[in-house]
Amino acid sequence: MTEQNPKPLLQAQALTCIREERILFDELSFDVGPGDILQIEGPNGAGKTSLLRILAGLSRPYSGRVCFNDRAIEDVRDEYHEALLYLGHLPGVKSELSAEENLDFNLKITGFNDAPIEQILAKVNLAGFEDHPAGHLSAGQHRRIALARLWHTDAKIWIVDEPLTAIDKKGVAELEQLFLDHADRGGCVILTTHQDLQLVGDRLKKLRLQYHFTEEA
Repeated sequence: MTEQNPKPLLQAQALTCIREERILFDELSFDVGPGDILQIEGPNGAGKTSLLRILAGLSRPYSGRVCFNDRAIEDVRDEYHEALLYLGHLPGVKSELSAEENLDFNLKITGFNDAPIEQILAKVNLAGFEDHPAGHLSAGQHRRIALARLWHTDAKIWIVDEPLTAIDKKGVAELEQLFLDHADRGGCVILTTHQDLQLVGDRLKKLRLQYHFTEEA
C-alpha cells in the first residue's frame, strides 16, 4: 500500500502544446503520484501522443514544464531517465532480429545484462516464438515484444502509448493486472488507450483532452 497524499512522482505545470499553428492543449496542469494509474483520453488529433512525448522528455512544450522530484526534467535528465520507462505507439521492434534478440537488446540498454529472456517472453505468451524473426510475427506479437520490458524494469514511472493495440482479451487482462501491481508497489502508470479498462476500477484516473478547432479568418 502507498502512503496517503504522497509526494508526486511527476508534475505537469501549465503545459501548452502547439503543433502546425494549432493549440493542442493550453495551460494544462496535473500531478501523478505513487499508486496512480492515469488514462489520457480524447479524440484523434487532441494531442494525447504529444502530451506523452512531452512528459517523457522527448518533445518540448510551447510553454510550461514537467517536473520530477520538484525539478524540471531537463535539469535532472539522467535521474529522470533512470526512473522512466517509455513505450511509444510504435513497438520499436527490429524485423531482422528474433523476439529474444529484440528484448535482450532493449533490456541491455537499461542495464539488465543477465535478464531471463525466455521467462519474460513466456509471460507475454511468446513461448515458442523466441527464435522467430520479428518480421514473421504479427502486429500483436510485436506489441508483446515491446511490452515484455514492463515485466523486468526498475522504473517507477511508466508512460505507455496505446499498449492494448492488437492485444487479445487475455493479454489485456494480464496487462491491466501488471499496471495494478506496479501501482501497488508505489509506481505510476500514464497511458493512452481507446479501450475500456476493466480491472483497475476506481483506481483509474482520467484526463480528457479536447480537440481545438482553428477558426478560419
